[in-house]
Amino acid sequence: MQTELRAPMLGRQMLLKLTSLAQKAARHLGRPAILMEVCGTHTMAIAKSGLRSLLDGCLELRSGPGCPVCVTDHKDIDKIIALARQHNVMIATFGDMLRVPGTISSLEQERARGAQIEIFYSPLEAVTFAAGHDQKEVVFLGVGFETTIPGIALSIAAAKSRNIPNYSVFSVHKLVPPVMETLLHDPELNIDGLILPGHVCTITGRSAFDFVAAKYGMPAVIAGFEPVDIVKAVYLLLKQIIDGPIRTANGYPRLVREEGNRNAKEIMKEYFEPADVCWRGFGLIPQSGLAVQKKYSFFDAAVRFPVEVPELLPADGCACGDVLKGKITPPQCPLFAGVCTPLRPVGPCMVSSEGACAVYYHYE
Repeated sequence: MQTELRAPMLGRQMLLKLTSLAQKAARHLGRPAILMEVCGTHTMAIAKSGLRSLLDGCLELRSGPGCPVCVTDHKDIDKIIALARQHNVMIATFGDMLRVPGTISSLEQERARGAQIEIFYSPLEAVTFAAGHDQKEVVFLGVGFETTIPGIALSIAAAKSRNIPNYSVFSVHKLVPPVMETLLHDPELNIDGLILPGHVCTITGRSAFDFVAAKYGMPAVIAGFEPVDIVKAVYLLLKQIIDGPIRTANGYPRLVREEGNRNAKEIMKEYFEPADVCWRGFGLIPQSGLAVQKKYSFFDAAVRFPVEVPELLPADGCACGDVLKGKITPPQCPLFAGVCTPLRPVGPCMVSSEGACAVYYHYE
C-alpha cells in the first residue's frame, strides 16, 4: 500500500520506463545494477519517495559516505567532549552532532552533566553569541563537507573583523573528492555507478569529479534532491552502463556549473588548508580534510585548547563503517533495530536524520 501511494509522486510512465531500462541493464551485467547514492540527503529522498522499493528486484541502491555526521571519527568526538569538560569553554554546534556517540560519551550526555553546549543554526549566530558573552570561550564545532565550510570560514572572518577574541573553530571538516578516490580504490567495492551530491558540486563544480569516470571508469551523475532529479540520475547512469560513454555527467544543471562557485572556494582557501584526517570506517585519508590556516591559528581551537584523549575503540558490533562504504545495507548490521535504535544509537549512522541506518529504520 505504501508503494502504491508513493508511485504517483514520480509518475507511473516514468517509473515504467526506468524499470524497463533497469531490466535491460541487468541483462547487460548479468545481475541487477548496483548504484550508490553518495549523499545522505539523497538517501533520505530515495526512502521518502519509495524509490528503493519501487525498483526492488531490478536495481539496488546503496548508501555511501555522504553524511558528514556519520563519517566524523570517534576520536574527534572524544576530543570535542574533552574540550566541553574544560572550564569556561562553551561548545557551539549544529544540532545533529549532539547525540553522536564517541567511545565514552556524547555531547548530549555531557550537557546533561552540566557542560556548556549550545545549538546554533548558523556559525555567524555563534560569533554574535561570543561577542555578547566575552567571559566564555566559544568553540564552534566545524562539521560538514564543501557545502557548509564557506559559512564557517566566514564566521572566522567575522570574528577577526569584529575583534572577537573568544571565538574559535574546532575543524573536523571533510572533502568529498578524496574519500571518493579512497572508495574507488577499494577492491571489495561492488557498484556500477555513482549518484554524486548536488549541493557539494554547486561548490566544487562538475569538473572536480571528472576523475571518477576518467581514472576509474565508473559512470557518475550529479543529482538534485527532488525525486524526479534522482530518477533522472538513475536513468542517465543506466544509459551509461548499457550504451556508454562512461563520463561524469551533470544531471543538476540548474545549480551546478563546470567550475563551481569561485567565491566560495576562495573563502575556503583563505581560511582553511588541506589536512590528513581520519574518517569513520575509512581511517586516515591524506589531504581529505581541512584545518584552520596557520595564519589564523588564533581562531583554531585545536591550537588554542590542545587536548589529548586515550586510544579507545568504538562499540563492538557496529557496522557503520561498512554501511558508509556501501558494502552492506543497514539491516545487515547485527545491531540494527535491536541494540541500536534512534532512541539509543550505538553508531552515528543511526543518529543523523540523513544517516543511512536512521533512514532505513524510519522509512524502509
